[in-house]
Amino acid sequence: MSERNATIASRVGLHARPAAIFAEAAGEYDLEITIAREGEPVDEAMDAASILSLMSLGASHGDVVVLRAEGDGAEEALARLVEILETDHDAE
Repeated sequence: MSERNATIASRVGLHARPAAIFAEAAGEYDLEITIAREGEPVDEAMDAASILSLMSLGASHGDVVVLRAEGDGAEEALARLVEILETDHDAE
């Protein structure tokens, strides 16, 4: 299993637009990808391709989240997803 941490860069946190961008990208992979706030138990991780799960995560600007994926291409997928989370998609 691959695991990466990411810091939420979006000024509004992981809501609406940033969550949609992230969920769409996560859904492009044939992998089970989960996301959780840092420090939360693994069994509370949510489906990273679900916009509803992402929004209910309640991750705010500056929060650290943990992404996990298993399978071929997991490292590449996580690298791309970390890049998305660490970009402020609401910057003007």
